Amino acid sequence: MKSNLLNILKKELRELFRDKKSLSMMLIIPIFIPLIMLGMSALFESQSSKDINEYNKIGFAYNLSETEKNLAKEMNIKVIEGNEKELKEKYKNGNINLYVTKKGSEYTINTDASDDSVYAVSLTEQYFNTYKNYLQSSYLTQNNINSDSVLNIITVKEKLIEEDNYFADFIKNYAFLFVIMAITVSATYPATDTTAGEKERGTLETLLTFPIKSKDIILGKFLSVTLSSIITGVISFILAIISLIIAQNTFSIYEGLDIMFSPFTIVMSFIIIIVYSFFISGLCISIASTCKTFKEAQSALTPLTFISLFPGMIAFMISIPTTPLLSIVPFLNYSLIFTDINAGNINILNISLMIISSFVYIAIVMHFIIKQYTSEKILFSK
Repeated sequence: MKSNLLNILKKELRELFRDKKSLSMMLIIPIFIPLIMLGMSALFESQSSKDINEYNKIGFAYNLSETEKNLAKEMNIKVIEGNEKELKEKYKNGNINLYVTKKGSEYTINTDASDDSVYAVSLTEQYFNTYKNYLQSSYLTQNNINSDSVLNIITVKEKLIEEDNYFADFIKNYAFLFVIMAITVSATYPATDTTAGEKERGTLETLLTFPIKSKDIILGKFLSVTLSSIITGVISFILAIISLIIAQNTFSIYEGLDIMFSPFTIVMSFIIIIVYSFFISGLCISIASTCKTFKEAQSALTPLTFISLFPGMIAFMISIPTTPLLSIVPFLNYSLIFTDINAGNINILNISLMIISSFVYIAIVMHFIIKQYTSEKILFSK
């Protein structure tokens, strides 16, 4: 049995490494991980260091006082005055970033919430907060009230906590999501070729005429696809680590921060990669085995790429907490466990449930696949 299994594994690996498409899936797809990570970092950098001259053209549909003009000048706001109709037309033509209307003591910021407008709104709100503080302070002083005792009754300071840096957490969590997606993409082609592809070429029927148990055949195919997935996952994660090093030395948004994965996170990430590779390889083979042609199998497996990415992406965006129940939900659990580990939250129960449930799913899938391979009706139906 061991000899037959080993021979099948050698055969599958030999075909895998000879096939250019399989190799490209295994080795080229991970290259996109650094491109995505560095590209996202560059985007964050450009957004966080946006030139004020790109969003400081503010229209005012009323006459500003000298105090307001001086304040706007100090804040580097380019004041464009005019009536509401004129300013609306200028805003429509892109000549100003937003415009402000006034009715009594009520000011209205008019904007469409575009990218530049978001920055312009922030600048305008800062301007009005400063102007409001000036008016309040002047009023209190005129009424012989110490303005500091009223306006500065509390003091608020901001301290950036390294572990809670948004950009660092975002880039690391999304990097792992793309590693998971890369593994999925890497598993789909060899799983398709070794099942539906062999069925379509007629080589699978020849293989089954040999005195080899169906169990050994499918285990050999499963292990070869799993090995391919693990290689892709390991290469992708190593490239992600290298990308973090480059990003930290290149982009100012990471200045003063240690954004590198901790040693424990790295070890656990490799464990998750291995477990997920076993899971997704078995799932891909089970789906592809039910298909009659290579093209049909590819169509059936395509949704897995999106399924592997979006649950974790949504969970990260809305900060879904990890629970024992979610730790056994396929696809979602791998991203949740990684997010917890990356944040330093080690829950042995959740990690154990993720690993145990994955191998339970694998056992169920393998039983289904082996059952398929013992049914000639399923294998050779046209």
